[in-house]
Amino acid sequence: MSNNKIELPAPAPEHCPGTESTEAGNAAACEGCPNQKICSSATPKGPDPDVAVIAEKLQNVKRKILVLSGKGGVGKSTVTSMLARGLASLTKSTQNEDNDVNEEVNVGVLDIDLCGPSLPRIFGVEGEQVHQSGSGWSPVYVEDNLSLMSAGFLLPSLDSAVIWRGPKKNGLIKQLLRDVDWGEGDLDYLIVDTPPGTGDEHLSITQYMRDAKLDGAIIVTTPQEIALLDVRKQISFCRKVDLPILGIIENMSGFVCPSCKFESNILPSSTGGAEKLCQDTGLRLLGKIPLDPTIGQFCDEGKNIFREKEDSVVVKEYLSIVKTIFCQLSV
Repeated sequence: MSNNKIELPAPAPEHCPGTESTEAGNAAACEGCPNQKICSSATPKGPDPDVAVIAEKLQNVKRKILVLSGKGGVGKSTVTSMLARGLASLTKSTQNEDNDVNEEVNVGVLDIDLCGPSLPRIFGVEGEQVHQSGSGWSPVYVEDNLSLMSAGFLLPSLDSAVIWRGPKKNGLIKQLLRDVDWGEGDLDYLIVDTPPGTGDEHLSITQYMRDAKLDGAIIVTTPQEIALLDVRKQISFCRKVDLPILGIIENMSGFVCPSCKFESNILPSSTGGAEKLCQDTGLRLLGKIPLDPTIGQFCDEGKNIFREKEDSVVVKEYLSIVKTIFCQLSV
């Protein structure tokens, strides 16, 4: 058999209790099952001691945000990078012994999209090495106040694929949360970029960060109904795991021709888009990001659009969004 073939699980016996059953992991219920080695129900459920370790590791991180998308291809990683750069461009007022001073906002980004870690390229730090010390892995610094940790830094080459089952993925996610040293100073924001869907990685990150007190999730979508269908599933997931939703961002929302200024809806919102979804679900619409080829260019080149295109509509919209998030979480 070729090494690159996927091993499919054997049919479960009729008495299989299912992974969500209270009988899952019971020796009598799982005895003789051919899938015990790959089924989570065969693992006894007990308190994970690393949950407390992760909470202690992240105790100096003031705000922790997940970026989610029900569907792939909606620009979630791009939005993550823009939110991080936008927050890092803000200043906060702090008080010392003499007077109030303005300080930079310190932002860390954790990329747990293990099969498609694109943030190193987007931030312009592709190929950088992660250093390990007694205090853990050191993230790669994009700016003085913006750092990134990604599984992409741990791969042997840029073309290497991560072909892992759930348990191994979960183990790396736990290690990234537990062993990354975000520095001696307090981190104001930790933004976690997740893969699409509502799978293992999402369950793991919410469970591992249970005691670390996640502040909430930002959900990214595009205007068309095919994307909103999956966003509704993502909203359901968040509510089932008691994860607050900070709001929804509609990405690729219209296109304005740079030559004639004519506005087109490349991805038409046949059912009202994110705005109608927010009205139906009672969630906040954080903003609508227009489709701009400049974003793709800057992401490919790893450049900071906030510095070079300060007057663009996209930058102004992102700054409005990050200021809303900043004020929302500063209360």
